[in-house]
Amino acid sequence: MSHIAQKGKSDAGLLPQHGALSTLAETLIGSEIIKLSGEIREKLRQGEKIYNFTIGDFDPAIFPIPKALEEEIIKAYRSHFTNYPAAEGNADLRESIAAFISEKEGIKYAPNEILVASGGRPLIYGFFRTVADKGDKIIYAVPSWNNNHYTHFVEGVHCEVQATPQNNFMPLAEDIQPYLSEAVILALCSPQNPTGTTFRKETLESICDMVIEENRRRGPGKKKLYVLYDQMYWQLTYGNISHYDPVSLQPEMKEYTVYIDAISKCFAATGVRVGWALGPEAIISKMKAILSHIGAWAPMAEQKAVATFLQQREAVDSFLQHFKSEVSLRLNKIYEGFMELKAQGLPVNAIAPEAAIYLTIQVDAVGKITAGGTPLREQKDVTAYLLNEAGLAVVPFYAFGAPENSSWYRLSVGTCKKEEINDMLNALRNALRVLK
Repeated sequence: MSHIAQKGKSDAGLLPQHGALSTLAETLIGSEIIKLSGEIREKLRQGEKIYNFTIGDFDPAIFPIPKALEEEIIKAYRSHFTNYPAAEGNADLRESIAAFISEKEGIKYAPNEILVASGGRPLIYGFFRTVADKGDKIIYAVPSWNNNHYTHFVEGVHCEVQATPQNNFMPLAEDIQPYLSEAVILALCSPQNPTGTTFRKETLESICDMVIEENRRRGPGKKKLYVLYDQMYWQLTYGNISHYDPVSLQPEMKEYTVYIDAISKCFAATGVRVGWALGPEAIISKMKAILSHIGAWAPMAEQKAVATFLQQREAVDSFLQHFKSEVSLRLNKIYEGFMELKAQGLPVNAIAPEAAIYLTIQVDAVGKITAGGTPLREQKDVTAYLLNEAGLAVVPFYAFGAPENSSWYRLSVGTCKKEEINDMLNALRNALRVLK
């Protein structure tokens, strides 16, 4: 799949002609999710019933932020914490983060090895800008969230590892190994967005071993291979699934790993905008310098609130216990529904949920014909059919870098009402039954 859009291809005739813009502006691919969201909004405006499982966000009416966090935010604003925060994040917040991840995850980072920003995105961007130059090799699995776009930002060489349903769409060490030579970034995510699946311990250990060996082979004076480890959903694992991370498995990986984390997903606080990176001080300080020119700071009041909230272990644990049970219930109920549809001979499948707020589903209907006689020639036709005939809005994996003919989708339950699940499954069943 190409990551460079044809100049003017998608927007020809739609935008004012101002002459050539930057190469980045002219070639950056727009978000498929935002495009789909526009179609959904229009259908909702017209009064259609849509089961919207597209967005990796939460309906605050269903999943509000922790009450203790909300109260701390209000308190911080009433205390007039409305000025600029420290560029690297306030000291009290970085100290709270250090204590929190030490206790909860068992990895130890000093405050000067922590950088705070307005969520994970600016931190990932800052990391890519810190490590990669034009022409550097960057490895990432597909499907995965936004790695193709960040690689494009820095004009890196895309080294895509095709993940497969046989491995729950998680890359294996042997898949990554051929790309390691001269690569500077290996972007990993677990639990994975968009799949809701996780690394097994043995797989991640093998990947860490390869990274350590590759960096030893390079010797002094050469750029190293760094792992970007996005663990935004690490506190949202279900059943007997455990979260694993590079430094816990291989302490030597601390020199080569930068973690991305936040309150966004595990506390349903996507709009509160407090995230952090953990990593070697030399990398973190350069990321800070880059972000200082962008101004992607988490707001002062929210930083003060999170610093206090993370110390309230009982409130944290109580929220997570309830939150995880509600998310897990939705994921498992939809998964079981898909398995019933599959048993009925309909062209669907799903991977058992492990973590995050996502379910990996498959609708393999290319080549079938609708009741009206219209053939579904491409996967995008199937996506449109699901939306138009079943009112089901899900994000195709090709929006995450997978091949355009992939029949797999991300289903997000952050805005899912439990009482609508059966209705959604029935609408899907009815739409698929009439296909020939």
